[in-house]
Amino acid sequence: MSEVEQAPSAGRRRPARERVLAAAALRFYCDGVTATGIDTITAEAGVAKMSLYNNFSSKAELVRAYLEARHEEWLTRYRSRLHGVRNPRDGVLAVFDTYIDSATEDSFRGCGLLNAAAEMPAGDEGRALVRRRKEEVERLMAEHIAALLPERPDIVGTTAEHLAFLLEGAMTRAGLEGDSDRLWHARAVAAGLLNQL
Repeated sequence: MSEVEQAPSAGRRRPARERVLAAAALRFYCDGVTATGIDTITAEAGVAKMSLYNNFSSKAELVRAYLEARHEEWLTRYRSRLHGVRNPRDGVLAVFDTYIDSATEDSFRGCGLLNAAAEMPAGDEGRALVRRRKEEVERLMAEHIAALLPERPDIVGTTAEHLAFLLEGAMTRAGLEGDSDRLWHARAVAAGLLNQL
C-alpha cells in the first residue's frame, strides 16, 4: 500500500501518517488507549501495519503523538478565541471557553489528555507530557492574570493555580456527566473570582 493513495471521490487521500494519527485519536478518545489495539487503528486508517510502524516506532510513540496533536488542536482553538478578547479578564475566560468548546464534541468523555494519562503507569513519559501541557494552560491563565493585576504579582501564581484546579475539576465532572454544564458553572465561578480581584 502506498503512502499516498487515490480516493475514488475525494481526489488524493491523506498520507498514511495522518490517517493513522486520525484513526488513533478517534479510537483512543472514544474507547481508551489500552482498549484500542494496533489492528483496530490500522483497519480504521486503511493502512497496513507496516505503514503504522514506518511512521511510529511503537504504540507508545503513537500515543504521545496523539497527546501532542490533541493539545495543538486545543491551542489552535484557544488562539482563535483570543481574537475576540478585549481585556486580560476575557483572556482568562477564553481558556474556559476553549474547554467548553471541546465539550460539544460527539461522545464527549472529558479531557483526552487526562483520560489517556489515567491509563498510564506512574513514571510513563506520556504522563509527563500531559503534565507539561496542563502546566502550559495554567501559565496561559497566569499571563492574563499578570496583565490584569500588574501591581499584584504576589497573587498571580496562586490565582492561576486555583483557576486551573477549578477548570480541571469541572472538566473531569463534565466528562463523567457527558455535557458542558459543569464547565459553564466553573466559568461563572471564575468570572466572579476575577471580578473580586
